[in-house]
Amino acid sequence: MSPNLSFARTWDPKVTCVVTLSLVFLCGAAVGAVAMNLGHERLHQAPFSSPPGKAAYFERVKRELDLTPEQSVQMQSVLNDMWQYYKIVMTDSKARVDQLLTPDQRRKFERLLQEHQPR
Repeated sequence: MSPNLSFARTWDPKVTCVVTLSLVFLCGAAVGAVAMNLGHERLHQAPFSSPPGKAAYFERVKRELDLTPEQSVQMQSVLNDMWQYYKIVMTDSKARVDQLLTPDQRRKFERLLQEHQPR
């Protein structure tokens, strides 16, 4: 009998199963940790409407469009106007919708809006 066969026969199937499952679990945990590290910034971004979210968006626009300092100042002004306009439109629209719907319908509508919010 060869030495490899006698060694293979000494393994208890239960031990082999536990070791295999443990290795699979540990590999999965390691891959999950790496994936969370790589995607952490994207998963935990500040909301777009918050000051940190606006600043992050502006920095991305500035970087990706390679804006000059003069363009950056003008773009910041345009984006601030856009965000203010968006806030007014959303507030006005919400008030108009609230007038149309019953309290139960408003709750359902809020749930629908939350499902479509960018994350």
